[in-house]
Amino acid sequence: MQLDRDRVLPIIKAALKEDIGKGDITTTALVDKFLSSRATMIAKEDCVVCGLKIAEWAMAQVDYSVRFKPNCNDGDFVGKDKELAFLEGRVSSILRAERTMLNFIGFLSGISTKTKAFVDKAKPYGVKIMDTRKTYPLLRYLEKYAVSVGGGANHRMGLYDQALIKDNHIKAISCQLSAISKKTSLKDLVETARKKNIRGTVIEIEVTDTAEFQDALQGKPDIIMLDNMTPKLVKACVEIRRMSKTKAMLEVSGGITIDNIDQYADTGVDMISIGALTHSVKSIDLSLEIV
Repeated sequence: MQLDRDRVLPIIKAALKEDIGKGDITTTALVDKFLSSRATMIAKEDCVVCGLKIAEWAMAQVDYSVRFKPNCNDGDFVGKDKELAFLEGRVSSILRAERTMLNFIGFLSGISTKTKAFVDKAKPYGVKIMDTRKTYPLLRYLEKYAVSVGGGANHRMGLYDQALIKDNHIKAISCQLSAISKKTSLKDLVETARKKNIRGTVIEIEVTDTAEFQDALQGKPDIIMLDNMTPKLVKACVEIRRMSKTKAMLEVSGGITIDNIDQYADTGVDMISIGALTHSVKSIDLSLEIV
Protein backbone atom coordinates (compact mmCIF):
# COMPACT_ATOMS: atom_id res chain seq x y z
CA MET A 1 0.00 0.00 0.00
CA GLN A 2 1.45 3.34 -1.08
CA LEU A 3 0.62 6.55 0.75
CA ASP A 4 -1.43 9.11 -1.16
CA ARG A 5 -0.06 12.52 -0.13
CA ASP A 6 -3.29 14.32 -1.01
CA ARG A 7 -5.20 11.97 1.29
CA VAL A 8 -2.74 12.30 4.15
CA LEU A 9 -2.20 16.08 4.16
CA PRO A 10 -5.66 16.97 5.57
CA ILE A 11 -4.98 14.59 8.50
CA ILE A 12 -1.57 16.18 9.10
CA LYS A 13 -2.98 19.71 8.93
CA ALA A 14 -5.74 18.86 11.42
CA ALA A 15 -3.18 17.31 13.79
CA LEU A 16 -0.91 20.35 13.61
CA LYS A 17 -3.83 22.73 14.18
CA GLU A 18 -4.92 20.69 17.19
CA ASP A 19 -1.47 20.97 18.76
CA ILE A 20 -0.25 24.42 17.73
CA GLY A 21 -3.54 26.29 17.75
CA LYS A 22 -2.83 30.02 17.65
CA GLY A 23 0.87 29.47 18.22
CA ASP A 24 3.58 27.84 20.35
CA ILE A 25 3.67 30.38 23.17
CA THR A 26 6.59 28.76 25.01
CA THR A 27 8.92 28.63 22.02
CA THR A 28 7.90 32.10 20.86
CA ALA A 29 8.75 33.52 24.28
CA LEU A 30 12.10 31.80 24.71
CA VAL A 31 13.69 30.86 21.36
CA ASP A 32 15.04 33.30 18.81
CA LYS A 33 13.04 32.73 15.62
CA PHE A 34 16.23 32.85 13.54
CA LEU A 35 18.16 30.30 15.63
CA SER A 36 19.06 27.22 13.59
CA SER A 37 20.35 23.86 14.74
CA ARG A 38 20.28 20.15 14.06
CA ALA A 39 18.07 17.57 15.73
CA THR A 40 17.83 13.80 15.75
CA MET A 41 14.82 11.53 16.14
CA ILE A 42 15.57 8.44 18.23
CA ALA A 43 13.76 5.13 18.85
CA LYS A 44 13.80 4.30 22.55
CA GLU A 45 12.82 0.67 21.97
CA ASP A 46 13.02 -2.00 19.25
CA CYS A 47 10.37 -1.52 16.57
CA VAL A 48 9.31 -1.73 12.95
CA VAL A 49 9.49 1.87 11.75
CA CYS A 50 6.45 3.44 10.13
CA GLY A 51 5.46 7.02 9.36
CA LEU A 52 8.71 8.70 8.36
CA LYS A 53 7.21 10.20 5.22
CA ILE A 54 4.24 11.46 7.23
CA ALA A 55 6.62 13.13 9.68
CA GLU A 56 8.51 14.70 6.79
CA TRP A 57 5.27 16.07 5.33
CA ALA A 58 4.27 17.40 8.76
CA MET A 59 7.60 19.19 9.12
CA ALA A 60 7.19 20.72 5.67
CA GLN A 61 3.74 22.03 6.60
CA VAL A 62 5.28 23.95 9.49
CA ASP A 63 8.45 25.06 7.69
CA TYR A 64 9.45 23.72 4.28
CA SER A 65 12.98 25.08 4.73
CA VAL A 66 13.78 22.61 7.52
CA ARG A 67 15.79 19.69 6.14
CA PHE A 68 14.37 16.27 7.05
CA LYS A 69 16.66 13.35 6.29
CA PRO A 70 15.46 9.80 7.12
CA ASN A 71 18.14 7.42 8.33
CA CYS A 72 16.06 4.30 7.58
CA ASN A 73 12.90 3.32 5.71
CA ASP A 74 9.35 2.44 6.66
CA GLY A 75 9.28 -1.31 7.28
CA ASP A 76 12.82 -1.50 8.68
CA PHE A 77 13.23 -3.27 12.00
CA VAL A 78 15.48 -1.13 14.21
CA GLY A 79 16.92 -1.50 17.68
CA LYS A 80 16.74 0.73 20.70
CA ASP A 81 18.64 4.05 20.35
CA LYS A 82 18.53 3.91 16.55
CA GLU A 83 18.57 7.38 15.02
CA LEU A 84 15.56 7.36 12.69
CA ALA A 85 15.98 10.78 11.09
CA PHE A 86 18.01 13.97 11.19
CA LEU A 87 16.57 17.47 10.95
CA GLU A 88 18.32 20.76 10.31
CA GLY A 89 16.83 24.24 10.30
CA ARG A 90 15.02 26.71 12.50
CA VAL A 91 14.71 25.41 16.05
CA SER A 92 11.37 27.15 16.58
CA SER A 93 9.91 25.30 13.58
CA ILE A 94 11.28 21.94 14.67
CA LEU A 95 9.81 22.40 18.15
CA ARG A 96 6.39 23.28 16.74
CA ALA A 97 6.31 20.12 14.62
CA GLU A 98 8.04 17.85 17.17
CA ARG A 99 5.11 16.30 19.02
CA THR A 100 2.95 15.82 15.92
CA MET A 101 5.81 14.04 14.10
CA LEU A 102 6.57 11.80 17.08
CA ASN A 103 2.91 10.98 17.66
CA PHE A 104 2.43 9.82 14.08
CA ILE A 105 5.60 7.73 13.97
CA GLY A 106 5.12 6.27 17.46
CA PHE A 107 1.50 5.27 16.86
CA LEU A 108 2.01 3.83 13.39
CA SER A 109 5.24 2.06 14.33
CA GLY A 110 3.32 0.43 17.18
CA ILE A 111 0.84 -1.01 14.67
CA SER A 112 3.60 -2.17 12.30
CA THR A 113 5.58 -3.76 15.12
CA LYS A 114 2.56 -5.65 16.44
CA THR A 115 1.58 -6.74 12.94
CA LYS A 116 5.04 -8.12 12.25
CA ALA A 117 4.89 -10.24 15.41
CA PHE A 118 1.70 -11.92 14.14
CA VAL A 119 3.01 -12.20 10.57
CA ASP A 120 6.19 -13.89 11.73
CA LYS A 121 4.26 -16.51 13.72
CA ALA A 122 1.88 -17.25 10.82
CA LYS A 123 4.53 -17.29 8.09
CA PRO A 124 5.49 -21.00 8.42
CA TYR A 125 1.85 -21.92 7.72
CA GLY A 126 1.40 -19.69 4.66
CA VAL A 127 -1.51 -17.85 6.29
CA LYS A 128 -2.21 -14.20 5.51
CA ILE A 129 -2.62 -11.78 8.46
CA MET A 130 -5.26 -9.12 7.87
CA ASP A 131 -6.60 -6.04 9.62
CA THR A 132 -10.26 -5.11 10.30
CA ARG A 133 -12.45 -2.00 10.49
CA LYS A 134 -11.73 -1.69 14.23
CA THR A 135 -9.74 1.50 13.76
CA TYR A 136 -9.70 5.01 15.22
CA PRO A 137 -12.13 7.40 13.49
CA LEU A 138 -10.48 9.33 10.64
CA LEU A 139 -7.17 7.45 11.01
CA ARG A 140 -8.13 4.21 9.23
CA TYR A 141 -6.16 4.99 6.08
CA LEU A 142 -2.96 5.52 8.06
CA GLU A 143 -3.55 2.51 10.29
CA LYS A 144 -4.07 0.21 7.35
CA TYR A 145 -0.91 1.60 5.78
CA ALA A 146 0.94 0.70 9.00
CA VAL A 147 -0.45 -2.85 8.86
CA SER A 148 0.90 -3.24 5.32
CA VAL A 149 4.29 -1.88 6.42
CA GLY A 150 4.36 -4.58 9.11
CA GLY A 151 3.80 -7.26 6.49
CA GLY A 152 0.05 -7.65 6.95
CA ALA A 153 -2.70 -7.40 4.34
CA ASN A 154 -5.62 -4.99 4.23
CA HIS A 155 -9.19 -6.21 4.55
CA ARG A 156 -11.92 -3.97 3.12
CA MET A 157 -11.35 -0.26 3.68
CA GLY A 158 -14.99 0.39 4.55
CA LEU A 159 -18.59 -0.60 3.93
CA TYR A 160 -18.31 0.43 0.28
CA ASP A 161 -15.65 -1.81 -1.23
CA GLN A 162 -16.61 -5.36 -0.23
CA ALA A 163 -19.85 -7.07 0.76
CA LEU A 164 -19.62 -8.76 4.17
CA ILE A 165 -22.80 -10.39 5.47
CA LYS A 166 -22.46 -10.34 9.26
CA ASP A 167 -24.54 -11.73 12.13
CA ASN A 168 -26.62 -8.56 12.51
CA HIS A 169 -27.53 -8.60 8.81
CA ILE A 170 -28.70 -12.20 9.25
CA LYS A 171 -30.68 -11.35 12.40
CA ALA A 172 -32.31 -8.34 10.77
CA ILE A 173 -33.38 -10.39 7.75
CA SER A 174 -34.65 -13.17 10.04
CA CYS A 175 -36.92 -10.60 11.71
CA GLN A 176 -38.26 -9.57 8.32
CA LEU A 177 -38.95 -13.15 7.26
CA SER A 178 -40.47 -14.29 10.56
CA ALA A 179 -43.53 -12.20 9.82
CA ILE A 180 -44.26 -14.43 6.82
CA SER A 181 -43.04 -17.67 8.45
CA LYS A 182 -39.98 -18.08 6.24
CA LYS A 183 -36.50 -19.17 7.31
CA THR A 184 -33.24 -17.44 6.48
CA SER A 185 -31.00 -19.32 4.09
CA LEU A 186 -27.37 -18.17 4.08
CA LYS A 187 -27.09 -19.56 0.57
CA ASP A 188 -29.89 -17.23 -0.55
CA LEU A 189 -28.30 -14.24 1.20
CA VAL A 190 -25.02 -14.78 -0.62
CA GLU A 191 -26.78 -15.10 -3.97
CA THR A 192 -28.87 -11.99 -3.32
CA ALA A 193 -25.81 -9.96 -2.34
CA ARG A 194 -24.08 -11.06 -5.54
CA LYS A 195 -27.06 -10.16 -7.74
CA LYS A 196 -27.50 -6.71 -6.20
CA ASN A 197 -23.86 -5.64 -6.39
CA ILE A 198 -21.59 -4.72 -9.27
CA ARG A 199 -20.11 -7.69 -11.06
CA GLY A 200 -16.79 -8.66 -9.51
CA THR A 201 -17.64 -7.40 -6.01
CA VAL A 202 -16.14 -9.67 -3.36
CA ILE A 203 -18.91 -11.38 -1.37
CA GLU A 204 -18.09 -12.61 2.14
CA ILE A 205 -20.35 -14.10 4.81
CA GLU A 206 -19.82 -14.71 8.53
CA VAL A 207 -20.71 -18.06 10.11
CA THR A 208 -20.39 -19.41 13.65
CA ASP A 209 -20.75 -23.20 13.32
CA THR A 210 -20.45 -26.03 10.79
CA ALA A 211 -24.19 -26.03 9.98
CA GLU A 212 -24.08 -22.36 8.99
CA PHE A 213 -20.85 -23.02 7.12
CA GLN A 214 -22.41 -25.76 4.99
CA ASP A 215 -25.42 -23.56 4.26
CA ALA A 216 -23.25 -20.59 3.24
CA LEU A 217 -20.93 -22.77 1.17
CA GLN A 218 -23.78 -23.65 -1.17
CA GLY A 219 -24.05 -19.99 -2.20
CA LYS A 220 -20.41 -20.07 -3.40
CA PRO A 221 -19.23 -16.88 -1.66
CA ASP A 222 -15.73 -15.61 -2.31
CA ILE A 223 -14.86 -15.73 1.40
CA ILE A 224 -16.41 -17.33 4.46
CA MET A 225 -15.48 -15.87 7.82
CA LEU A 226 -15.30 -18.42 10.64
CA ASP A 227 -16.19 -16.24 13.60
CA ASN A 228 -15.14 -17.10 17.15
CA MET A 229 -14.73 -20.79 16.39
CA THR A 230 -12.37 -23.15 18.19
CA PRO A 231 -9.41 -24.54 16.21
CA LYS A 232 -11.22 -27.90 16.18
CA LEU A 233 -14.31 -26.40 14.51
CA VAL A 234 -12.13 -24.47 12.08
CA LYS A 235 -10.41 -27.70 11.04
CA ALA A 236 -13.82 -29.30 10.50
CA CYS A 237 -14.81 -26.44 8.16
CA VAL A 238 -11.55 -26.75 6.26
CA GLU A 239 -12.27 -30.46 5.73
CA ILE A 240 -15.86 -29.75 4.61
CA ARG A 241 -14.53 -27.28 2.06
CA ARG A 242 -12.02 -29.82 0.79
CA MET A 243 -14.71 -32.45 0.34
CA SER A 244 -17.04 -30.00 -1.40
CA LYS A 245 -14.30 -28.95 -3.86
CA THR A 246 -15.44 -25.32 -3.72
CA LYS A 247 -13.03 -22.41 -4.01
CA ALA A 248 -14.29 -20.20 -1.16
CA MET A 249 -11.44 -18.69 0.84
CA LEU A 250 -11.62 -19.23 4.61
CA GLU A 251 -10.97 -16.45 7.08
CA VAL A 252 -10.72 -16.89 10.85
CA SER A 253 -11.66 -14.01 13.13
CA GLY A 254 -12.34 -13.46 16.81
CA GLY A 255 -10.25 -14.15 19.88
CA ILE A 256 -6.94 -14.49 18.05
CA THR A 257 -3.88 -13.69 20.19
CA ILE A 258 -0.15 -13.98 19.72
CA ASP A 259 -0.28 -17.03 22.01
CA ASN A 260 -2.94 -19.01 20.13
CA ILE A 261 -2.39 -17.93 16.52
CA ASP A 262 -0.29 -21.06 15.82
CA GLN A 263 -3.28 -23.28 16.59
CA TYR A 264 -5.47 -21.41 14.08
CA ALA A 265 -2.78 -20.98 11.42
CA ASP A 266 -2.18 -24.73 11.47
CA THR A 267 -5.80 -25.54 10.53
CA GLY A 268 -5.45 -24.91 6.80
CA VAL A 269 -7.33 -21.59 6.59
CA ASP A 270 -6.26 -18.91 4.14
CA MET A 271 -6.32 -15.80 6.29
CA ILE A 272 -6.68 -14.58 9.86
CA SER A 273 -8.12 -11.14 10.62
CA ILE A 274 -7.11 -9.52 13.90
CA GLY A 275 -8.80 -6.41 15.28
CA ALA A 276 -6.10 -6.01 17.94
CA LEU A 277 -3.62 -4.94 15.26
CA THR A 278 -5.27 -1.53 15.34
CA HIS A 279 -7.79 -1.25 18.18
CA SER A 280 -5.41 -1.82 21.12
CA VAL A 281 -2.01 -0.56 20.08
CA LYS A 282 0.92 0.44 22.27
CA SER A 283 2.76 3.34 20.69
CA ILE A 284 6.51 3.08 20.32
CA ASP A 285 8.49 5.38 22.59
CA LEU A 286 10.49 7.96 20.61
CA SER A 287 12.32 11.17 21.34
CA LEU A 288 13.59 14.15 19.41
CA GLU A 289 16.79 15.76 20.66
CA ILE A 290 18.18 19.13 19.64
CA VAL A 291 21.89 18.67 18.91
